[in-house]
Amino acid sequence: MKNPSAAAGDSVDRDRLWRRLMEMAAIGARADGGVNRQALSAEDARARQLMVAWAEELGLEPNTDEIGNLYLRRAGSDRHADPVLTGSHLDSQPSGGKFDGAYGVIAGVEALEAIARAGVETRRPIEVVAWTNEEGSRFQPGAMGSAVFAGDMDLPSLLPITDRAGISVETALRETVAATPGITTRQAGFPLAGYLEAHIEQGPRLEAEGLTIGVVTAIQGSRWYTIEVGGEEAHAGTTPLAKRKDALKAAVAMVGALQEAMADPTDTVRFTVGRFEVGPGSPNTVPGHVLFTIDFRHPEMATIERLTGQIEPICQANAQGCAVTVALNSDTPPVAFGRDVIDTVRRHADNLALGHMDMPSGAGHDAMHIAKLCPTGMIFVPCERGISHNPAENATPEDLAAGARVLAAALVDLANR
Repeated sequence: MKNPSAAAGDSVDRDRLWRRLMEMAAIGARADGGVNRQALSAEDARARQLMVAWAEELGLEPNTDEIGNLYLRRAGSDRHADPVLTGSHLDSQPSGGKFDGAYGVIAGVEALEAIARAGVETRRPIEVVAWTNEEGSRFQPGAMGSAVFAGDMDLPSLLPITDRAGISVETALRETVAATPGITTRQAGFPLAGYLEAHIEQGPRLEAEGLTIGVVTAIQGSRWYTIEVGGEEAHAGTTPLAKRKDALKAAVAMVGALQEAMADPTDTVRFTVGRFEVGPGSPNTVPGHVLFTIDFRHPEMATIERLTGQIEPICQANAQGCAVTVALNSDTPPVAFGRDVIDTVRRHADNLALGHMDMPSGAGHDAMHIAKLCPTGMIFVPCERGISHNPAENATPEDLAAGARVLAAALVDLANR
């Protein structure tokens, strides 16, 4: 008789998985082929409605919690056992792709259907989760749902946060949850036996190596900063250069000096200035204010401390008479995944004869919050040219199905312990 994990993996249906991915991608679809399905929007609510409809088709129990995380539960033979959880997020960037986040949720749904079609019973329940607001594009910070679940963020402090239109998390959350009436609400933070998240790599390594599965060992740490430079607005035609407090000139010098300080011959450091705003924005006025952001990432805490410790001194040294403030907005330490889950993913990739490699994740994921609660891991599959957060984001049906096969097999393994 076939091993239950193998039976589940073999029952994954590539075309069924792809069909659901495209059905989800139609919600918030952009004319350029991308997706705009931001957190707690009308599109996000429709995505959740689709998830609940799938749950009804498959006999899964849908429920939610106080931050709006959506769960689909498949019962186990031991109804009191802590569940194994899998999933990711359904929200996207404003000009995002079809697979970031959504693949992990829909691969989880496919895994549960494959397990059922294979006639496999598990001792523990298995649940698919769609975490609320992973991207952080509409409401900051990101990964709200998993962070509240893990106790890393306090829900009351998040509810007053507003988007650019002045809509609060509280209002948007209430409207989104109301779109799926009649489902049970439970308390976030319930005990877990394990967590496994499937995701596109969002980088080029697997494709470059010709491999199908990334066995994710860790998530690198990150620190986000906002730097504000206050100069003095002045007439561009009459104010001598020597008398100016040009906030833009100072900010450009800061960024240049920071780029030199962050140079890394191993190409491991990730240093990004992703936002740069200049005021007042008049062509004949010396800029009096600049705001820019820094996203710094590295897998080693010692390097994070050493290099980010240079940010404020470098900015002050290049202020050129302007006032400078440096604010730390987010500080996420590196997260190492459990050796047992890593070994489980690797073993099932081997059993399915899928080429694989161990690798850290360069991007942050909901798994980084859940890792402190239970044994946790991630499965990566290739994405074309490593492109993500972009309408051109793409992955092949074959690779996506391969990841779902590893996921289904590993979930059965973990849920029978």
